[in-house]
This record gives sequence, structure tokens and C-alpha cells, in this order.
Amino acid sequence: MKIGFIGMGNMGYAMLKGVLNIFSKEDLVFADSNMSRAIQVSQETGVQYVESNAECANSAKYLILAVKPQYYTQVLKNIENIVRPEHVIISIAPGITIDYLQSVLGTDKRIVRAMPNTPALLGCGMTGISYEAGLFEFSEQEIIGKIFSSFGKFRIVEERYMSAVTCVSGSSPAYVYMFIEALADGAVKYGIPRDAAYEMAAQAVMGSAKMVLETKEHPGKLKDQVCSPAGTTIAGVAALEEYGFRNAVLKATDACYDKAEHMK
Repeated sequence: MKIGFIGMGNMGYAMLKGVLNIFSKEDLVFADSNMSRAIQVSQETGVQYVESNAECANSAKYLILAVKPQYYTQVLKNIENIVRPEHVIISIAPGITIDYLQSVLGTDKRIVRAMPNTPALLGCGMTGISYEAGLFEFSEQEIIGKIFSSFGKFRIVEERYMSAVTCVSGSSPAYVYMFIEALADGAVKYGIPRDAAYEMAAQAVMGSAKMVLETKEHPGKLKDQVCSPAGTTIAGVAALEEYGFRNAVLKATDACYDKAEHMK
């Protein structure tokens, strides 16, 4: 049993680093079109690389397609005569449906569709996963679970919700980074050194997220607990409402969803 990665960009690399926490380097193999990148990652991780996508598909039972949607046509062409019904093919690209992959690779091919995010690099990823459980043996489902739990948490969802998963966890780290940057800029404006401002803002975001996850309280209730009557926090919240903070986030989600639905 081997797990193969086609593509070693930011997401593929993050997943590979996580999977190494559970599986041995001998269980893994990867291919990347950038040979210098492949050599660098192999030297760093000890994981063997191969020189073609076809060779990667031929070497692994679990095949993770870790390339951007615009490269799928070429990658699928490289592997369509290699993959067999015994393969477990894992796609992580937004907008690429299971039906589409089967239309290219064959309806007998077994596809897992997933949407991870880049915090996987630190073991804090969140992944939405969709597949037809009846097509996979229990041991295969266990391996799929181990792969995605190796770098964070995962939720199994119906495929029709995968574009929404892209919005809420796949793309959203970028929005959070923007919030941290803006919050730090506000602190710098009032004299706090930039390195301290970034640390304070990032720690506040991390701690707030932990409060939601660990207390299981509604975010609105946790927000209310910070907002003392006539205090500083409620003044800030009122300003966020006035300038459309929630609406901006909803509009970003709409734009992300629309893009995910119309990719390929």
C-alpha cells in the first residue's frame, strides 16, 4: 500500500508533512513537474519522488491529485490509462466533481473529493470530504480517515456542499490573515511595534477560535461576554456593523462559492 501525491505545491506539501506523522516515508511517493522542487522536498522529507505522473499513479494505491484545477486536464491525461478500479483517487481541487473525474477516468473508478486548507502545514487543517462509502472497503475508509486526520480535523459531507466547504474552510484562511493584518495595522497606528501587533492579533484570533471549539458556545454568546455595557468592545462592534463587516464576509463567501461552482 502506497500513498502517492501528484503535485507538491503549498497544499500537497502541507498534506505530505502531515501524512508523515502517521505513515512511514517508505509508504509515500510523489511527482512534481518542477524537478528542482521534487529534489528539494525529497531531500527534506526522505520521501521518494518519481519523474512522471504516470509513474506515481503506477506506484501507489491511494493517489492524491494535489494540483490546481487548471492543470487537471493534463494530469488526468497522464494517468487515465494507468489508474484501475483498485485505486483510491483523492481530488482536492475546488469545482472538480466526482462525476467529471469519472467521465474522464471511467465510471468504475473510485473517487474521494476533498477540500483541505493550508493550516494543514501545522497540523491544524480542516477538510471536508465526500465519497460514496459503499464503494470502499472499511479498511480503505480507515486509511482515508488517517490521511486527513494526520494534519488536522475532517468532516464527511455530501458532495453538493463541497463548494460551501471551500468558502468556510478552504479559502477562509486568507480572509483571516487579512483580518489579522488589518487589526495589527490598527494597533501600529496607535504606537504598538509591528512585530508585537502581529503577535497580539494572531494570538487573539487563535484563542478566540479555541474558545468556540472547546466551549461549544455559540459565537454570538461568546461575543456578548466580551461586550460590557457602554464599554470599549461594544463601541468597536458597533463600528464593524456600521461599516458592513458581516456583509463583507457574506459577499466574500458568495464570490468564493460562485467561482468554485464554475471552475474547470
